[in-house]
Amino acid sequence: MKITDLLIKPILTEKANAQQESLRKYAFKVNKKANKLEIKSAIEAFYGVNVIAVNTLVVPGKNKTRYTKAGFIKGVKSGYKKAIVTVAEGETIDLYANI
Repeated sequence: MKITDLLIKPILTEKANAQQESLRKYAFKVNKKANKLEIKSAIEAFYGVNVIAVNTLVVPGKNKTRYTKAGFIKGVKSGYKKAIVTVAEGETIDLYANI
């Protein structure tokens, strides 16, 4: 699997930013079929940092409903896989460099 297929995008939320500053942990949305070893090698190759640990979790999809003139419309927001990557001390990942 290529790096661009493996890493979908970084997660930039308030909680993720707090972990980046204090714990050197970065959150990424990754391909559901990716394993920890593939994620580790992709992060090290793409960002040029040493990865200490990779934690993964699958965020489940959510049911969504909305009310229209025709009645209720039901849908599902798809789930995704999240990887939380811890980098070595003294190293950082600049997520805003390519914006």
